[in-house]
Amino acid sequence: MLLAAEFPSWLSPEIIPGLPFRWYGLMYILAFGTAYLLYRRQLKERNFPLSDEGLSGLFFWGIMSLIMGARIFYALVYEPGNYYLLRPWLIFWPFRDGQFTGLQGMSYHGGVIGGALSIIIYSKIKKLDYREIGDMYAASIPLGYTFGRLGNFINGELYGRITASPLGIIFPNSGVYPWDRDFERIKEITQLAGIAGIEGPMGSLNFPRHPSQLYEMILEGIVLWAFIWFLRKHKPFKGFLVGMYLCGYGFVRFIIEYFREPDSAMGYPLDFTRSGLPTAVYHPLLSFSAGQILCFFMILAGLAWILICANLPNREAIHVYTAGDEKPPLNAGEKNAERNRRKNARKKMGKRK
Repeated sequence: MLLAAEFPSWLSPEIIPGLPFRWYGLMYILAFGTAYLLYRRQLKERNFPLSDEGLSGLFFWGIMSLIMGARIFYALVYEPGNYYLLRPWLIFWPFRDGQFTGLQGMSYHGGVIGGALSIIIYSKIKKLDYREIGDMYAASIPLGYTFGRLGNFINGELYGRITASPLGIIFPNSGVYPWDRDFERIKEITQLAGIAGIEGPMGSLNFPRHPSQLYEMILEGIVLWAFIWFLRKHKPFKGFLVGMYLCGYGFVRFIIEYFREPDSAMGYPLDFTRSGLPTAVYHPLLSFSAGQILCFFMILAGLAWILICANLPNREAIHVYTAGDEKPPLNAGEKNAERNRRKNARKKMGKRK
């Protein structure tokens, strides 16, 4: 007999039915707010010379860049039919076919790229060390995923593959299979999923799915955050936490992708098995989703970043600033520029005499 939990009938994407306020939007606010408070705590721990106004600016541009990167990447990579690739001016247009749709579709990996660019640019403008700024971000952001993935669960989206596990949940929007249309095919699916005891047509059946949103909430959010938060006071050099974040998230997400149903329009872009089986029920070990491919490159980027930062000058792991510190220590390039500035100033003074 199939055992599975029903998706809570009282749980709705709307906070108040009939009003345009959704739990998913609230979860984004909680995610950004949590990251902001954790970042602010790190500034106080180290007496880092960044004011509340400066922190607000850092987060404002970081959030804007994250949203832009996530939206552009999704529109150009995941949207089926090259709709936005042929119409790039519509990427941020919240209407489609005369209907208000909002900005549907965001890519995590695009958000990472956008966020990384904002850190580099902001640090350059404000003359801050981008490695320190990035490390504090790496120790703040993951806990926010807890709220984001919870929002996905409330929406009943991004669910996993069909399962006979007692962890399975029947999501109302995961698709109902009509038994009278292709009974033999449905029976094959149930057998592959380990679901036994179904002998004849039953009208229709909505199969239980892995709650992959909750797997991600726990592993990408709570576990990864706790690990990096502990490392923030034990890192060997500046920039190390960014590398660990890229490697840690990439590894966890790569594994969870085996339980999560891939994007229906893309399937497995890299498939060495070619089983032809439904992606909803079977994920061969050597079939890789788009998310897994991107996570693989994310892990490589993290390892490369750790190697680079381990050999950069001015690599002091943790600097606690004193009241006399006007700004963070200069890196090698900034030290040379400051030395040249002082030398030129002395030459000008000599000419005046």
